[in-house]
Amino acid sequence: MVSTQHLDPGCVEAARAWIGADVDEAARAELTAVLDAATGGDPDAAADLAQRMSGMPTFGTAGLRGAVRAGANGMNRAVVVRTTWGVARWLAERGLGGGIVVVGRDARHGSAEFAADTADVFAAAGFDVRVLPGALPTPVLAHASRALGAVAGVQITASHNPPQDNGYKLYLSGGTQLVGPADAEIERCVAASPPAAEVPRRREHAVHERALADYLAPVAALPRGTARALRVAATALHGVGAGPLQEALELAGFTDVHWVPEQAGPDPDFPTVGFPNPEEPGATDLLLALAADVSADLAIALDPDADRCALGVRDGDGWRMLRGDETGVLLGEHVLSGLDRAAHPDPLVATTIVSATMLRSLARKHGVRYDETLTGFKWLVRSGDGSGTGLVYAYEEALGHCVDPDRVRDKDGISAAVLACDLAATLRERGRDLPGLLDELAAEHGVHRTGQVSVRVTDLDEIAATMRRLRADPPAELLGTPVRVRDLLPDTDALVITGEGGLRLVVRPSGTEPKLKCYFQVVEAANGDLAAAQRRAGDRLDRLDAAVTELVREDS
Repeated sequence: MVSTQHLDPGCVEAARAWIGADVDEAARAELTAVLDAATGGDPDAAADLAQRMSGMPTFGTAGLRGAVRAGANGMNRAVVVRTTWGVARWLAERGLGGGIVVVGRDARHGSAEFAADTADVFAAAGFDVRVLPGALPTPVLAHASRALGAVAGVQITASHNPPQDNGYKLYLSGGTQLVGPADAEIERCVAASPPAAEVPRRREHAVHERALADYLAPVAALPRGTARALRVAATALHGVGAGPLQEALELAGFTDVHWVPEQAGPDPDFPTVGFPNPEEPGATDLLLALAADVSADLAIALDPDADRCALGVRDGDGWRMLRGDETGVLLGEHVLSGLDRAAHPDPLVATTIVSATMLRSLARKHGVRYDETLTGFKWLVRSGDGSGTGLVYAYEEALGHCVDPDRVRDKDGISAAVLACDLAATLRERGRDLPGLLDELAAEHGVHRTGQVSVRVTDLDEIAATMRRLRADPPAELLGTPVRVRDLLPDTDALVITGEGGLRLVVRPSGTEPKLKCYFQVVEAANGDLAAAQRRAGDRLDRLDAAVTELVREDS
């Protein structure tokens, strides 16, 4: 807690300077009220001011993200203006000035204003700016950036973050997210930007009216089979995906689609969910209830910007959501089973170090290359030789699936949903279903069970201390099994611990939240008795969960 007696004069001076240069009247008033309260003796306001002026946001796993609020350390028009000036400067320094820049947005609080400022700053800097028409999914922006040969693309979105957040997702040449050292170089340019009020802006750009149609045409052509008899229940979780997914499914021939009415339209307050992420408990309750009511064959949940896709299935007498790894291997098997080897002579599939490893076994069966990368699609689309050459499919356990890398070099919930419908309809026509296919894959490749332990902290030093302890004194065994430890520094702050029986534990700080995250896996061979293997895997996973929790909580 910061007291007024210890309120840094430099912080006060910085706040006054920020207010004087802000481009938004409401933000100036907001920060002025905090400043007045802080200098007037309110300790909570003093702490709030210190946090707001603690530095501008930096590029994380998927761009900038933060709370929509006034001040340097928030998502607001001044931050967006200065960030865009820095990106434009960085592009110009590399001879890319005047190139095409595509700007899109979702429907969150502030998104329309942030997108307009982004476009205006790029236009004033001499770039050929193309703005998407209205609030559209992130994959539409990613596709347009690649299809138009843009030097950059910016999507204003916070994906599945809470309603108070927004973000700035940056794509560079080829429609791929930036990685180091570009991120640090751009941050240095942003730090050198003039005050927001002095950054030139010009409302001179074109609207890319065909962006959605151009994106949907190849998505609708993704199905490999001819079966179309499928009843779908779907939700957009108050995001921007309902209309585009409905149109994509209709173009592909899937017309029996039922939407959760309370969640179909964009609403930046996300009133029916505590956290608009399909992975969160309770987020898909309305979807599964609808699926049961309409006797659906498949349930689909998009996250708010529609780059993630979660599937729900009827399993026994009820419905459940599939884990990201389950959907990942289902779609991976579907892609590889129908792969055109003439078009893809040296195919590659990829997942991350925190996902299950069954995709490796599938790749071996189909005779294709396999790679594991650091977490995030910015790494997955650069798998293999660093450029993603030959990539035909990639997924991460957090519900991200890239099923058409030639066109969208990022996760794409809409194309994944269309391909999932193709798979489900094909199986249905043959009297089979997705849970049955999962059992077949487990019988052939082993029962893979995964889990997570997350330790939320209030002091980030706790995370650093735990990582130091584990590096200094790593475990020699887990569940009585000897383990090996691999330190991924300096590439990333993570430890990978592996042992026999498919045992694996990855420990790393979260890239987006104040958490230490632990991902673990066990594998059990079926050996002709799948049910017994499932029981063994479940028991081992429960014991590993307890062991991991004890291991990482020793400092707390």
